[in-house]
Amino acid sequence: MTSPALQEIVALLGCPAAGDPAQYLFERAIEAAGLDWRFVTCEVAEVDIAPALAGAAALGFRGCLLSGPLREAALPLIGTASPSATFTGAASLVERRDGIFVGHMTDGRGVVEALRIHVDPSARAAIVAGAGPRGRAVALELAASGVDHLFVSDPDSARAVALAESLPEGTAATVLDWQPLSIPPQASILVVTPTATRPAFAGLRADLVVADAVRVGGPSLVATEAREHGCCLVDGIEIHACQTAIDFHTLSGAEADVDMLREALEEFLGA
Repeated sequence: MTSPALQEIVALLGCPAAGDPAQYLFERAIEAAGLDWRFVTCEVAEVDIAPALAGAAALGFRGCLLSGPLREAALPLIGTASPSATFTGAASLVERRDGIFVGHMTDGRGVVEALRIHVDPSARAAIVAGAGPRGRAVALELAASGVDHLFVSDPDSARAVALAESLPEGTAATVLDWQPLSIPPQASILVVTPTATRPAFAGLRADLVVADAVRVGGPSLVATEAREHGCCLVDGIEIHACQTAIDFHTLSGAEADVDMLREALEEFLGA
């Protein structure tokens, strides 16, 4: 049994870790929840992820956030993974549960929760630009939310086809060309995720909700283009705040104020 005198520890295992806002945001959420927890940030090379996870487990860490290539490198080392982590082939969060680490991929949930602030995705047609781990996570969560149709696109057409074919049974999916990425008239949601190249969008409209899952802060070509066309923009700050609230609740069971997290992230990025 864990002694109440021992503080729970949460870590960011980053590659790179410098400039990541995870500790700043989690410490705000920890303070607001009145928890006697500590957060540490660790730079971990991809080749060292196995001993890093073993050390975190041996030291009884409550959980770890993962960034960069560590997300994919960690998944084979984790005994239990959520459906989203398994589907995407990556873990953004590991949680200690009953003495073992369980892997989660919360990127998709973060995007969908941020979208829900502006639009109900159910019974709508949505586009996911990018079929990497984050794009796969978003597509899976949109399918679970009841979208009417999913359009998928990626610079690697085979990867886009693989994503469309792997979605849950009953999910209508169509692959779109990458260059240019033409917005179908029935689509009302566009989610842009990280890819090796950026598409040229054709058919952006003022009635579209555009989620920029590429950048957390700073100038964004996606955001600029969406604003120029009068789209409703869900920016990376809003998405990151929603995902942090999900991660915090997963590890602590406590709710975090998304507005507070967004303000903290804006403060961090403006510092």
